[in-house]
Amino acid sequence: MELRAAEEVVAACDDDTLLVWAAQGMRGGVRAWALGEAVAVASPELNRRDRLTVRGGVAEVAAVVRLALPELGPSYRLLGDRELIVELGERLPGTGPARPFEWMDTGRDTDRDADRDAGGADPGRMGWLEGADEEVGVLLAGASPSSWAVPGLPGVRRWAGLRAAGGELVATAADAWSCPQVGFVAGVATAAAHRGRGYAQRVCRFAFAALAAEHGRVALMVDTDNRAAIGVYERLGMRGRPVAAATVGE
Repeated sequence: MELRAAEEVVAACDDDTLLVWAAQGMRGGVRAWALGEAVAVASPELNRRDRLTVRGGVAEVAAVVRLALPELGPSYRLLGDRELIVELGERLPGTGPARPFEWMDTGRDTDRDADRDAGGADPGRMGWLEGADEEVGVLLAGASPSSWAVPGLPGVRRWAGLRAAGGELVATAADAWSCPQVGFVAGVATAAAHRGRGYAQRVCRFAFAALAAEHGRVALMVDTDNRAAIGVYERLGMRGRPVAAATVGE
C-alpha cells in the first residue's frame, strides 16, 4: 500500500523518529509504502543522498524494497537499523556492505531554555547567525572538512554560532534537513584552537532547544567512532541507535 500523507507514515511506523524524519512531511518527491509491519520511505536528496529508509521484519521489508526499486532507480541507498540493513544485504542481490553509524534523537522532552541565549551571535554569546556563511565555511574547512552540512547546500536552513569575546566565530551547528515533526542538526564543529572549553556543548544545547521548541524533537547522525561527540550529545539527553546505510541493486 502506498502512503500518501505524513500522518499515514506516522501511523504506519508507530511514530518512529527516523522514518518520520525521512518522510520530510511528504514534501515533493517523497514516496512511502507499507506492507504488514514494514515501512519504506524514499526521500530524494535527503542529507546529500537519495535515501530509502526502512523499518520492519526483514522478509516484508525486502519485499517492499523489491517492489519500490524499479520505480526509484539505482541512486537510492538503504537506511535503517543496523541489524536490518545487514540482513537485507543477505537477501537482496547487489546490495553493498553496510556502513555503520549512529542515529541519535531527543524524543519529545528536550530542555527548551536555549541556554537563555537569543537573537544573533554577539561576542561571547550564541544565536542564529546572519550573513555569516563565509565565516562558517572557513571554520568548517579547518575544523570539520568532511561536514555533510555546508553553507548554501539545499536543505541547510540556518546556522547557530558561538563567538569568542573578540568576535571570532568558534563553534557552529546547522539546522539542516529538518521536517515539520523533527528538527535535524548537522555541521557541528569547533575551531581547533578553542576545543576543550565546552563550546560544542553550548552551541548544541542552543540548537537542540530551539529546534525542539519548533518541531517537538531533534535528531542527528554521528560516526560510531566519534566518541567525544557522542558523549556531548548524550549529556544533552540524546539517545543512540545503531543504524547503517548500504547501496542496493535493482
